[in-house]
Order: sequence, then C-alpha cells, then structure tokens
Amino acid sequence: MVKQGPGASRNGGGAKGKRARVTLHEVAQEAGTSRSTASRALGGHGYVAGHIKERVHEAAQRLGYVPDVSARTLKGRSSRVVGLLVSDLRNQFYAQLAAGVEQTLSDAGYQVVLVDDHGREERAADGARAFLAMRADGVLLAPVGRPATEILVDHGTPVVEVDRRSGVRGCDVVAIDSENGARDAVAHLLELGHREIAVVVDETKWATGKDRLKGYRVALREARVPYLRRRVLDLALRDRDGEAEDAVGALLDANPEVTAVFAANNVVAELVWQELKRRGRTVPDDCSVVSFDDETWMRMVEPKLTAVRQPVFEMGSRAATLLLERVDSGRGRAETHILQPELVVRGSTCRAGLRE
Repeated sequence: MVKQGPGASRNGGGAKGKRARVTLHEVAQEAGTSRSTASRALGGHGYVAGHIKERVHEAAQRLGYVPDVSARTLKGRSSRVVGLLVSDLRNQFYAQLAAGVEQTLSDAGYQVVLVDDHGREERAADGARAFLAMRADGVLLAPVGRPATEILVDHGTPVVEVDRRSGVRGCDVVAIDSENGARDAVAHLLELGHREIAVVVDETKWATGKDRLKGYRVALREARVPYLRRRVLDLALRDRDGEAEDAVGALLDANPEVTAVFAANNVVAELVWQELKRRGRTVPDDCSVVSFDDETWMRMVEPKLTAVRQPVFEMGSRAATLLLERVDSGRGRAETHILQPELVVRGSTCRAGLRE
C-alpha cells in the first residue's frame, strides 16, 4: 500500500455526468501563454516568472484542469491503481478498514494509494484530484462532505463510499447500521435500570454520528425516558490536545446524576474512560460505559469495555469487491450495502444503583 499526500492541483465541481478533460492547451490559451510555459508553471520544472505562474494556476483552477501525469504510459489501459481516502490513520478503525481494502485489491492485482484527509473537506478534494491525475481505476472514500465525491463522480470515476455517506448520487455505499447499533447499546443500559444516560459523539454532521445520536434517542423514547439536551455532548472534532477532555469533564460536572455514558466511537470512549479514572469514579459501579467500536485496548483494560463491534475488515473487503465489480462492469444502478454491528457485553456495565 502506498501512502500519498493530497495533490496540489485544483479542480472545480461542474455539471453532473462525465466531463471532457480540460487540456493543457486550453489552460495556456486561458492564461495567455504558450503551452510550454503553462507546462513549466504547472509542473514546477524550468523557470517561469512569478506573476505568469500565478496567472497559469488561476486559469487552471477556473477551468478545472487535472494534470494527466501518467497518460503516456497508461493511455487506453487500466492503471491497476485504486485510491483510498480516509479521515484519521491514528484511529485504529481506519487501519482495519484499510487492511480489508488492501487484501482484497492486492489479491486482484491492484495497488492501493492511501490519502489521509485529516477530516477536512479541502484536503479530501485535493486527494480526489490527485487520484484523477494518476488515472486511478476507482476510489474508495469515507467522505467528510460532498466535494471529493462530486469531483470523482463528475469525471466518471467509479466511487464506493465507506462508513459514511455524502448523499451524492451515482456512487455505491458500504456502511454500518449505526442507528440500530446505538439503539442496542443504549437499550442495554436501560435494561440494567439506568435512566440518567449521557452520550458523547465527536460529530453530528456526518451520517455516522447523526445516526448514532438518533439511535440513542430512539432507545430512550422506546423506554419512555425523557431526552435531555444537556446530557448530549457533540465534540464537533475539537482539538483533542485538551479541549475535548475539558468538554467531557464539563459534561460530567453539569450532570452529576448520570449513571451511564454511551460513547459513540472508540476515540471518545477513550476520553470518557480517562476522565472517569481521573476523577476516581469506578467503572461500572459509579458509572457504566458502553462504546460504539470494539478496539483492542477495550479488551486490555480492567474492566473490559462493553462495546458495539463493527465488522470493519469485512466492510473494507466488501467495499473493495463492490468497486472491482463496478470497474469491470461499468456504470449501473448504484448499490447500498448495510452491515449489522454486534453488541458485546463485558464488565464496564452493571445494574444501576448496585453500589447503593
């Protein structure tokens, strides 16, 4: 697997459907330069005056030019390259996802080029343009917004969205039933007698966070337990060097009656776990904890965490298989595959009021 940073070229959105590729000659005409000057300005080789280089880059951006760096060797042939765009390689979830993708594609004779967009739309869009430039046969991505998917779909590149959905038409999707998984996690706490249950998510603009919050609300409604907004913490991708920890502490301070916390992914579960330990609150006697995601560290701590296990490796493999089918068969009706998670009960949850 090759890891690559997002490309520096820029490209706009544009009309739906496959678009004709903008040529270097058209960029040169737009900028009022020769083709060779435009080539030097965009390729970074040879001297070009600063103001001319700026003019060429602005023209390329206006026209939506994507440099075809491999056309000479790949013209009329498959590149045998597939792009994979994820949001945070520090998160073990994406490492497992990438492993499932890479094994399936490697077995089929493809090379995977990996880009980490760090959860930023503009970096994701740059990554999409880089994949276009290298003539990737297809792209798998966990979208942080619509632009990256739109760029790829507009250029006729087969796309499979994984884990999250952007809502862009014309691409396939492989995702987890986040709402049902969250509902099962919170229902487990309710069955243990908990009624004061807080929830921590790290974003609600993406479908995963939104659906997990919805599952939390559905479980409360089914148990006739009131939903209180003050028990909901949306970290909204805050700086995890301190801001997020402070927010978790503020949530617990504002809700001293809380007897259980549902953490909507493994990253926030770690924040909740550490904050409870820092305060000297015993899990599960003082506070039960359930996490969405079942990562290795959750089986190493004491007590082990109750968690919603996602078939992450399978999700990556299924998405890669679907992409290969799309590359081989061409365009057709977009498919959505939803995989079911599993609640794994361990020692971090117990009956409410057990210590009393």
